[in-house]
Amino acid sequence: MTMSRVMLLGPPGAGKGTQAERIVAETNLVHLSTGDILRDEVARQTELGTSAKAFMDRGELVPDGLIIDMVGGRIAGAETGFLLDGFPRTIAQAEALAKITELDVVINIDLSREEVIRRLTSRRVCRSCGKIFNLLFGAPSKDGICDACGGELYQRDDDRREVIENRYDVYQTSTEPLIGFYRDKGKLRTVDGGRPSGELYAEIMQILA
Repeated sequence: MTMSRVMLLGPPGAGKGTQAERIVAETNLVHLSTGDILRDEVARQTELGTSAKAFMDRGELVPDGLIIDMVGGRIAGAETGFLLDGFPRTIAQAEALAKITELDVVINIDLSREEVIRRLTSRRVCRSCGKIFNLLFGAPSKDGICDACGGELYQRDDDRREVIENRYDVYQTSTEPLIGFYRDKGKLRTVDGGRPSGELYAEIMQILA
């Protein structure tokens, strides 16, 4: 595999997390998801998590200072390469990242605003084990019950429609400029996030080969 420093770019709900899981399962890349890291901090009610939760619940970006050092430390420990999912989200973060490491490729998963809202408002999470379901694809066998542990499923605060709409607006304002930033560097490859997950995965793996 020639691409070992990889970033997934795209709006919330584009399938970055799903694709990242499949990619790291087939490669030696370390999955670095700021979303997962931040949710872990929130769940453990750390000082970082408490600060971050207020921003996340409003659908706003967590300030750069809370995450850049955290991500940098994990990159340093990823000796076999890494897959960034959810970072960088702004030009300022991208410039900070460039001082730490150089990316091999940035894969932009393109998805419309309407489809983002439809997907994310259909997402449910288990209160007990944290497993994520989607009512559109991968729905639980029993309504409101986790297939894995039998726990109660709920809709996260940041998956409500008004928050999703705000998150997409924030993405367009702050993150979409990264498309041009990485295109200018010759690092960008765009794929259609509206395609079936398996087809999207196959195309991404071709890019990484």
